[in-house]
Amino acid sequence: MPELPEVETVRDGLARHVTGRTVTGVEVLRDYSVRRHEGGPDSFRGQLVGQRVGAAVRRGKYLWLLLEDTSGTQDAPPGDVPDGAAPAGGHVTALMAHLGMSGQLLVRSGSAAVEKVPHLRVRLELSGLAGEDDAPRTLDFVDQRTFGHLSVTDLAPTPDGAPGGWGSPLAEIPEPAAHIARDLLDPALRRDELARAVRRRRTGIKRALLDQRLVSGVGNIYADEALWRAGLHYARPTDTLRLAEAHRVLDAAEEVMREALAQGGTSFDELYVNVNGQSGYFSRSLAVYGREGEACTRCGALVRRDEFMNRSSYTCPVCQKVPRNARW
Repeated sequence: MPELPEVETVRDGLARHVTGRTVTGVEVLRDYSVRRHEGGPDSFRGQLVGQRVGAAVRRGKYLWLLLEDTSGTQDAPPGDVPDGAAPAGGHVTALMAHLGMSGQLLVRSGSAAVEKVPHLRVRLELSGLAGEDDAPRTLDFVDQRTFGHLSVTDLAPTPDGAPGGWGSPLAEIPEPAAHIARDLLDPALRRDELARAVRRRRTGIKRALLDQRLVSGVGNIYADEALWRAGLHYARPTDTLRLAEAHRVLDAAEEVMREALAQGGTSFDELYVNVNGQSGYFSRSLAVYGREGEACTRCGALVRRDEFMNRSSYTCPVCQKVPRNARW
Protein backbone atom coordinates (compact mmCIF):
# COMPACT_ATOMS: atom_id res chain seq x y z
CA MET A 1 0.00 0.00 0.00
CA PRO A 2 1.32 3.48 -0.82
CA GLU A 3 2.57 5.26 2.30
CA LEU A 4 3.14 8.94 3.00
CA PRO A 5 6.11 9.50 0.62
CA GLU A 6 4.28 7.85 -2.28
CA VAL A 7 1.11 9.87 -1.68
CA GLU A 8 3.10 13.09 -1.27
CA THR A 9 4.83 12.41 -4.60
CA VAL A 10 1.40 12.13 -6.23
CA ARG A 11 0.14 15.28 -4.45
CA ASP A 12 3.10 17.27 -5.70
CA GLY A 13 2.47 16.10 -9.25
CA LEU A 14 -1.21 17.01 -9.07
CA ALA A 15 -0.35 20.45 -7.70
CA ARG A 16 1.87 21.08 -10.72
CA HIS A 17 -0.31 19.56 -13.43
CA VAL A 18 -4.02 19.98 -12.61
CA THR A 19 -4.53 23.03 -10.38
CA GLY A 20 -6.39 25.89 -12.02
CA ARG A 21 -8.15 23.61 -14.49
CA THR A 22 -11.92 23.10 -14.63
CA VAL A 23 -13.58 19.68 -14.75
CA THR A 24 -15.45 19.51 -18.07
CA GLY A 25 -16.48 15.86 -18.01
CA VAL A 26 -16.50 12.77 -15.79
CA GLU A 27 -16.64 9.13 -16.80
CA VAL A 28 -17.17 6.45 -14.14
CA LEU A 29 -16.22 3.08 -15.59
CA ARG A 30 -16.57 1.14 -12.34
CA ASP A 31 -19.23 2.19 -9.84
CA TYR A 32 -17.37 0.50 -6.97
CA SER A 33 -14.58 3.07 -7.25
CA VAL A 34 -16.98 5.81 -6.09
CA ARG A 35 -18.72 3.64 -3.45
CA ARG A 36 -17.90 6.13 -0.67
CA HIS A 37 -19.60 8.98 -2.52
CA GLU A 38 -23.08 9.60 -1.18
CA GLY A 39 -25.51 9.51 -4.09
CA GLY A 40 -23.56 7.17 -6.36
CA PRO A 41 -21.98 7.74 -9.80
CA ASP A 42 -24.60 10.19 -11.12
CA SER A 43 -24.22 12.45 -8.10
CA PHE A 44 -20.43 12.12 -8.34
CA ARG A 45 -20.48 13.39 -11.93
CA GLY A 46 -22.93 16.15 -11.11
CA GLN A 47 -20.81 17.46 -8.24
CA LEU A 48 -17.61 17.56 -10.30
CA VAL A 49 -18.51 18.98 -13.70
CA GLY A 50 -17.97 22.75 -13.68
CA GLN A 51 -15.69 22.68 -10.64
CA ARG A 52 -12.34 24.45 -10.76
CA VAL A 53 -9.43 22.60 -9.13
CA GLY A 54 -7.58 24.51 -6.47
CA ALA A 55 -4.86 23.16 -4.19
CA ALA A 56 -3.78 19.54 -3.97
CA VAL A 57 -3.63 18.67 -0.26
CA ARG A 58 -2.46 15.66 1.76
CA ARG A 59 -2.67 14.47 5.34
CA GLY A 60 -0.98 11.15 5.99
CA LYS A 61 -2.10 8.79 3.21
CA TYR A 62 -5.23 10.83 2.44
CA LEU A 63 -5.22 13.10 -0.58
CA TRP A 64 -7.73 15.68 -1.79
CA LEU A 65 -8.20 18.39 -4.39
CA LEU A 66 -10.02 21.57 -3.33
CA LEU A 67 -12.89 22.41 -5.68
CA GLU A 68 -14.80 25.60 -6.41
CA ASP A 69 -18.17 25.73 -8.12
CA THR A 70 -17.79 28.17 -11.01
CA SER A 71 -21.43 28.08 -12.14
CA GLY A 72 -23.19 31.41 -11.85
CA THR A 73 -20.00 33.26 -10.97
CA GLN A 74 -17.63 35.39 -12.98
CA ASP A 75 -14.69 33.11 -13.63
CA ALA A 76 -11.23 34.26 -12.74
CA PRO A 77 -8.63 33.67 -15.46
CA PRO A 78 -7.72 29.95 -15.49
CA GLY A 79 -4.49 29.21 -13.71
CA ASP A 80 -4.70 32.27 -11.45
CA VAL A 81 -5.39 30.24 -8.31
CA PRO A 82 -2.56 31.10 -5.87
CA ASP A 83 -0.25 28.17 -5.13
CA GLY A 84 -1.56 26.21 -2.15
CA ALA A 85 -4.69 28.30 -1.67
CA ALA A 86 -8.37 27.49 -2.00
CA PRO A 87 -10.07 29.03 -5.04
CA ALA A 88 -11.56 32.46 -4.36
CA GLY A 89 -15.34 32.77 -4.18
CA GLY A 90 -17.94 30.01 -4.35
CA HIS A 91 -18.57 27.02 -2.09
CA VAL A 92 -15.42 24.97 -1.59
CA THR A 93 -15.70 21.18 -1.48
CA ALA A 94 -13.07 18.52 -2.11
CA LEU A 95 -12.44 15.55 -4.34
CA MET A 96 -10.96 13.05 -1.90
CA ALA A 97 -8.87 10.10 -3.03
CA HIS A 98 -7.65 7.09 -1.13
CA LEU A 99 -5.28 5.00 -3.23
CA GLY A 100 -5.87 1.74 -1.34
CA MET A 101 -3.30 -0.89 -2.29
CA SER A 102 -2.84 -0.16 -5.98
CA GLY A 103 -4.58 3.11 -6.85
CA GLN A 104 -2.90 5.54 -9.24
CA LEU A 105 -3.82 9.07 -10.28
CA LEU A 106 -2.34 9.66 -13.73
CA VAL A 107 -2.37 12.93 -15.67
CA ARG A 108 -2.55 12.47 -19.45
CA SER A 109 -2.59 14.79 -22.43
CA GLY A 110 -2.62 14.45 -26.21
CA SER A 111 -3.29 10.99 -27.63
CA ALA A 112 -2.74 9.41 -24.20
CA ALA A 113 -5.78 11.30 -22.91
CA VAL A 114 -7.99 9.31 -25.30
CA GLU A 115 -6.51 5.87 -24.69
CA LYS A 116 -8.32 3.61 -22.21
CA VAL A 117 -5.61 1.92 -20.17
CA PRO A 118 -6.17 -1.36 -18.26
CA HIS A 119 -7.87 -0.99 -14.86
CA LEU A 120 -9.09 2.54 -15.61
CA ARG A 121 -11.92 3.16 -13.14
CA VAL A 122 -12.69 6.90 -13.31
CA ARG A 123 -11.65 9.59 -15.80
CA LEU A 124 -11.93 13.35 -15.28
CA GLU A 125 -11.66 15.60 -18.32
CA LEU A 126 -9.93 18.91 -17.54
CA SER A 127 -9.90 22.21 -19.37
CA GLY A 128 -6.79 23.83 -20.79
CA LEU A 129 -5.03 26.77 -19.18
CA ALA A 130 -4.28 30.19 -20.60
CA GLY A 131 -0.63 30.54 -21.47
CA GLU A 132 2.03 28.14 -22.64
CA ASP A 133 0.24 24.99 -21.42
CA ASP A 134 -3.28 25.30 -22.77
CA ALA A 135 -3.92 21.70 -23.84
CA PRO A 136 -6.80 19.87 -22.17
CA ARG A 137 -5.85 16.95 -19.97
CA THR A 138 -7.42 13.97 -18.26
CA LEU A 139 -6.96 12.81 -14.69
CA ASP A 140 -7.30 9.02 -14.62
CA PHE A 141 -7.93 6.93 -11.54
CA VAL A 142 -6.42 3.51 -12.27
CA ASP A 143 -6.82 0.78 -9.66
CA GLN A 144 -6.01 -2.87 -10.33
CA ARG A 145 -7.04 -4.26 -6.94
CA THR A 146 -10.04 -1.90 -6.50
CA PHE A 147 -9.47 -1.10 -2.81
CA GLY A 148 -9.08 2.62 -3.56
CA HIS A 149 -11.92 5.08 -3.94
CA LEU A 150 -12.88 8.64 -4.90
CA SER A 151 -15.60 10.85 -3.45
CA VAL A 152 -16.71 14.48 -3.42
CA THR A 153 -17.16 15.67 0.14
CA ASP A 154 -17.77 18.75 2.24
CA LEU A 155 -15.02 20.17 4.43
CA ALA A 156 -14.97 20.48 8.22
CA PRO A 157 -12.91 22.92 10.32
CA THR A 158 -9.76 21.51 11.89
CA PRO A 159 -10.07 21.25 15.70
CA ASP A 160 -6.78 23.08 16.29
CA GLY A 161 -7.35 25.83 13.73
CA ALA A 162 -4.19 24.88 11.80
CA PRO A 163 -4.14 24.01 8.08
CA GLY A 164 -5.92 20.76 7.24
CA GLY A 165 -2.96 19.25 5.45
CA TRP A 166 0.21 19.74 3.48
CA GLY A 167 -0.35 21.87 0.37
CA SER A 168 -2.90 24.45 1.51
CA PRO A 169 -3.27 27.02 4.31
CA LEU A 170 -7.02 26.32 4.53
CA ALA A 171 -7.90 25.21 8.08
CA GLU A 172 -10.40 22.61 6.86
CA ILE A 173 -10.29 18.89 6.12
CA PRO A 174 -12.67 16.55 4.26
CA GLU A 175 -15.27 15.24 6.70
CA PRO A 176 -14.46 11.53 6.07
CA ALA A 177 -10.80 12.19 7.00
CA ALA A 178 -11.50 14.30 10.10
CA HIS A 179 -10.44 11.43 12.40
CA ILE A 180 -7.01 11.13 10.77
CA ALA A 181 -4.15 12.47 12.90
CA ARG A 182 -1.47 14.83 11.64
CA ASP A 183 1.61 13.22 10.12
CA LEU A 184 5.29 13.55 10.95
CA LEU A 185 5.97 15.99 8.09
CA ASP A 186 3.15 18.34 9.09
CA PRO A 187 4.49 21.68 10.41
CA ALA A 188 1.44 21.93 12.70
CA LEU A 189 2.23 18.63 14.43
CA ARG A 190 2.99 19.05 18.12
CA ARG A 191 5.82 16.54 18.42
CA ASP A 192 6.19 16.52 22.19
CA GLU A 193 2.45 15.97 22.67
CA LEU A 194 2.61 13.07 20.21
CA ALA A 195 5.56 11.47 22.01
CA ARG A 196 3.66 11.65 25.30
CA ALA A 197 0.54 10.22 23.66
CA VAL A 198 2.58 7.28 22.35
CA ARG A 199 3.83 6.54 25.88
CA ARG A 200 0.27 6.60 27.25
CA ARG A 201 -0.78 3.76 24.96
CA ARG A 202 -0.73 0.20 26.25
CA THR A 203 0.33 -1.58 23.08
CA GLY A 204 3.42 -2.49 21.07
CA ILE A 205 5.31 0.39 19.48
CA LYS A 206 4.71 -0.77 15.90
CA ARG A 207 0.96 -1.01 16.48
CA ALA A 208 1.07 2.56 17.78
CA LEU A 209 2.98 3.78 14.71
CA LEU A 210 0.40 2.17 12.42
CA ASP A 211 -2.57 3.76 14.24
CA GLN A 212 -3.63 6.55 11.87
CA ARG A 213 -5.66 8.17 14.67
CA LEU A 214 -2.44 8.68 16.62
CA VAL A 215 -0.04 9.64 13.85
CA SER A 216 -0.85 9.31 10.16
CA GLY A 217 1.16 8.30 7.12
CA VAL A 218 3.34 5.56 8.62
CA GLY A 219 2.75 2.14 7.10
CA ASN A 220 4.34 -1.28 7.44
CA ILE A 221 7.49 -0.55 5.44
CA TYR A 222 8.50 2.70 7.08
CA ALA A 223 7.54 1.47 10.55
CA ASP A 224 10.02 -1.41 10.21
CA GLU A 225 12.71 0.91 8.86
CA ALA A 226 12.17 3.48 11.63
CA LEU A 227 12.27 0.88 14.40
CA TRP A 228 15.52 -0.55 13.02
CA ARG A 229 17.07 2.92 12.96
CA ALA A 230 15.87 3.56 16.51
CA GLY A 231 17.12 0.16 17.73
CA LEU A 232 13.71 -0.86 19.10
CA HIS A 233 11.80 -4.11 18.62
CA TYR A 234 8.28 -3.78 17.23
CA ALA A 235 6.82 -5.49 20.33
CA ARG A 236 8.35 -3.01 22.81
CA PRO A 237 5.47 -1.84 25.05
CA THR A 238 4.80 1.84 24.50
CA ASP A 239 4.18 2.50 28.20
CA THR A 240 7.74 1.36 29.00
CA LEU A 241 9.36 3.83 26.60
CA ARG A 242 11.31 6.72 28.00
CA LEU A 243 10.32 10.06 26.50
CA ALA A 244 13.68 10.20 24.71
CA GLU A 245 13.01 6.77 23.15
CA ALA A 246 9.58 7.86 21.94
CA HIS A 247 11.15 10.91 20.31
CA ARG A 248 13.91 8.74 18.84
CA VAL A 249 11.51 6.44 16.99
CA LEU A 250 9.37 9.36 15.76
CA ASP A 251 12.48 11.16 14.54
CA ALA A 252 13.63 7.98 12.78
CA ALA A 253 10.25 7.60 11.06
CA GLU A 254 10.37 11.20 9.85
CA GLU A 255 13.95 10.76 8.65
CA VAL A 256 13.27 7.61 6.65
CA MET A 257 10.15 9.10 5.04
CA ARG A 258 11.99 12.29 4.05
CA GLU A 259 14.72 10.19 2.44
CA ALA A 260 12.11 8.11 0.60
CA LEU A 261 10.32 11.27 -0.54
CA ALA A 262 13.56 12.66 -1.96
CA GLN A 263 13.91 9.48 -4.05
CA GLY A 264 10.30 9.23 -5.20
CA GLY A 265 8.90 6.72 -2.71
CA THR A 266 9.07 2.95 -2.44
CA SER A 267 8.00 0.61 -5.21
CA PHE A 268 8.24 -3.18 -5.41
CA ASP A 269 6.31 -3.60 -8.67
CA GLU A 270 4.64 -1.58 -11.38
CA LEU A 271 1.52 -0.89 -9.31
CA TYR A 272 2.79 2.30 -7.72
CA VAL A 273 3.72 5.14 -10.06
CA ASN A 274 3.52 8.91 -9.79
CA VAL A 275 1.33 11.10 -11.99
CA ASN A 276 3.81 10.84 -14.87
CA GLY A 277 3.94 7.05 -14.71
CA GLN A 278 7.40 6.87 -13.11
CA SER A 279 8.08 4.41 -10.29
CA GLY A 280 9.73 5.28 -7.01
CA TYR A 281 12.99 3.58 -6.13
CA PHE A 282 13.68 4.00 -2.40
CA SER A 283 13.36 0.20 -2.10
CA ARG A 284 17.04 0.03 -3.05
CA SER A 285 17.88 1.76 0.25
CA LEU A 286 15.80 -0.32 2.68
CA ALA A 287 17.77 -1.64 5.66
CA VAL A 288 15.53 -4.47 6.87
CA TYR A 289 12.14 -4.58 5.14
CA GLY A 290 11.98 -7.46 2.68
CA ARG A 291 15.53 -8.59 3.53
CA GLU A 292 14.86 -11.81 5.44
CA GLY A 293 18.03 -13.91 5.69
CA GLU A 294 20.30 -11.09 4.53
CA ALA A 295 22.98 -9.49 6.68
CA CYS A 296 22.05 -6.49 8.81
CA THR A 297 24.03 -3.54 7.45
CA ARG A 298 24.83 -2.41 11.00
CA CYS A 299 25.95 -5.61 12.79
CA GLY A 300 25.94 -8.41 10.22
CA ALA A 301 23.31 -10.60 11.91
CA LEU A 302 20.72 -12.17 9.60
CA VAL A 303 17.47 -10.21 9.27
CA ARG A 304 14.42 -12.17 10.42
CA ARG A 305 10.78 -11.99 9.42
CA ASP A 306 7.83 -12.47 11.80
CA GLU A 307 4.12 -12.59 11.05
CA PHE A 308 2.45 -9.43 12.32
CA MET A 309 -1.18 -8.29 11.93
CA ASN A 310 -1.63 -10.41 8.77
CA ARG A 311 1.53 -8.81 7.42
CA SER A 312 5.24 -9.16 8.11
CA SER A 313 7.71 -7.49 10.43
CA TYR A 314 11.42 -7.45 9.65
CA THR A 315 13.97 -6.98 12.42
CA CYS A 316 17.61 -7.52 13.27
CA PRO A 317 17.76 -9.99 16.21
CA VAL A 318 20.88 -8.26 17.57
CA CYS A 319 20.09 -4.57 17.03
CA GLN A 320 16.44 -5.00 18.03
CA LYS A 321 16.28 -7.48 20.90
CA VAL A 322 12.88 -8.84 21.90
CA PRO A 323 11.82 -7.18 25.17
CA ARG A 324 10.98 -9.46 28.11
CA ASN A 325 7.56 -7.81 28.48
CA ALA A 326 6.80 -7.84 24.74
CA ARG A 327 3.34 -6.86 23.52
CA TRP A 328 2.75 -8.68 20.25
